[in-house]
Amino acid sequence: MSIQGQAKSRLILLFIAALFVGPVFFAGWLYYKGELIQPAGRANNGALLEPIINLADVLAESPLYELNPGYWLLTYQNRGDCDDACELALYTTRQLRLMLGKDIGRVRRIFLHGETLPDTVLLTDLHKGLISLQDEDLSDVLDQKRPIELAGGGYFLIDPHGNLVMYFHPGLDPRDIIDDIKRLLKLSRIG
Repeated sequence: MSIQGQAKSRLILLFIAALFVGPVFFAGWLYYKGELIQPAGRANNGALLEPIINLADVLAESPLYELNPGYWLLTYQNRGDCDDACELALYTTRQLRLMLGKDIGRVRRIFLHGETLPDTVLLTDLHKGLISLQDEDLSDVLDQKRPIELAGGGYFLIDPHGNLVMYFHPGLDPRDIIDDIKRLLKLSRIG
């Protein structure tokens, strides 16, 4: 074989190798430089609470476990009096649950209040099915797990196994919150 034929054969071999190895290098580059190209609709709107903790491991005596036999818990925490912002948050939890459609039975709403008892007329008339609970230890854990950069007064999502999964800050659009919850319910077969 002539030198020109050998060069042509090597060029063809390099081209074939590039066809197989090139996509691997390209995928690696995209992975490590992911901020350049991000698929739409893949990001969470709420904050994923990492590392995920199991509340049963941290709070063995919490009354929360009696309420959580296989349900996702959408939890609103308010240590003070239930003012207008609190009432709006409770209304939002009710609407979020209604927006779940066929998955409505998989989620329970929890109102974690402080020492001041909530208005029972408000709860029974406007918020049927809302579970009112006082647990200072649970409130302390939620305060510690909420990302510091996000405002308080939002909503926590707890999975049926008692894992503290997500936090949704109060300024988040309810449609964004429900998108995250629906995505989790779709991917999860528990609860």
